[in-house]
Amino acid sequence: MKRTGLAALLVAGLVVAGVLAWDSARQDREFRRLISLGDAALAQGQTFEAAEAFSGAVALRPDSMLAHLKRGDTYRRRGDLAAALRDLRRASQLDPGAVRPHEGLGDVNLALGRYARAVDDYRAYLAIDERAPRVLYKLGLALYRDRRSTEAITPLRAALALDERLGEAHYTLGLCLGPGRPAEALRALARAVDLHPTSIAARAALVELLTSQGRWREAVTHLEGLASLEPDSPAHAVRVALGYARLGHVDTAIGLLNRAVARFPSEPGVRAALGRLWLDRPTAPLALSHALSALRPAATAPGPTGEVLGLYGRALALSGRDADAESVLEQAAGRLPVEPDTLTALATVAERLGHLASARQALLDAVDLETHDAGPAILLRISLLSLSMHDAASAITWARRAVDEAGSRKDGTWRAAMTALARALDRAGQTGEAQAVRLDLRASVGSARTP
Repeated sequence: MKRTGLAALLVAGLVVAGVLAWDSARQDREFRRLISLGDAALAQGQTFEAAEAFSGAVALRPDSMLAHLKRGDTYRRRGDLAAALRDLRRASQLDPGAVRPHEGLGDVNLALGRYARAVDDYRAYLAIDERAPRVLYKLGLALYRDRRSTEAITPLRAALALDERLGEAHYTLGLCLGPGRPAEALRALARAVDLHPTSIAARAALVELLTSQGRWREAVTHLEGLASLEPDSPAHAVRVALGYARLGHVDTAIGLLNRAVARFPSEPGVRAALGRLWLDRPTAPLALSHALSALRPAATAPGPTGEVLGLYGRALALSGRDADAESVLEQAAGRLPVEPDTLTALATVAERLGHLASARQALLDAVDLETHDAGPAILLRISLLSLSMHDAASAITWARRAVDEAGSRKDGTWRAAMTALARALDRAGQTGEAQAVRLDLRASVGSARTP
């Protein structure tokens, strides 16, 4: 009887083991099927279906690093970065020695702008496998975006030592080197363009570096390349034309901009560039007429830019239409960013119209521009306008500033500022100091005449 019971127990155990083995095999087959289904969906760009399949795999095997890794990467591709972080962190915890979760975490943190965390993730990968050029490049990119350009140079050079054809690594290295080591930066960016001729970012960075060094001939070549890559970009057309103008080929530049105006008739930047070129060559036949023709459509269209209004106002002023010019320039002065030339032109026409307070305010605004070095001539103009307005105190203040600014040169502006200062002091009743200023002025003129 006992033998019969033991036999029954043995049979039951075998049956249970068989059922468990069959169930495990069934789950294994289903897990592999779901992973394959997710991979196939991902290959076709069907990220929603892929995430569903990988979720099924995670449900079957919650402790599977692979399932969490694949679902995390799918969420990353879909743009669901919070879900991607959760899965990729779990994958990293399940298999700390696996490199792919670390790379995935770095990619997600990079996309989120959490650059310091991305640096840590990529370094965790490289601690396991230090000869991964793609990850070395990503580490350099994360460091660069974290404003640690000097630190980024080492991993970027290491990446290129392993794979010299990583164009994006050459590009990022060029950006890191650019400020302090322009020659090396040029070589890196040129190599990036050689490897990826259609890279707009690399070519644009190369153009910027070349122009900063005054190498306009080379810059124009790459500007033309940019224009061919993005033929529908009016900004590139303008940059090519202005590049030719900087080389002295103004007629070529004007021809290019005329064609650009025909292609982009409602683009204010193109018309502004063309109008500016004509204003910069006032002695050319019909230059003013051409400038007005180029600028008028953009200036009278709804919502004109401050740049267009400023240029159009200057053209009107040069053509003698002061009242119209003042109105347009006042509009331009109210739109940021304001160009200093707009304000000085407004001051000129306002003064001609007898609007002295407006003229002085325009010059005061020009002085206040943080990006503008006003220079002694503008300071002197403010002083003279203040004198005309019977504001001797202000005239003295601005004349002193003009004298200080021009003092090292002792040129005509300095002499005019000294004369204005003496007049302002007289007006204020400070005749003794005014006489001392005139004596200094005579002594300076006398010493300048002495051989």
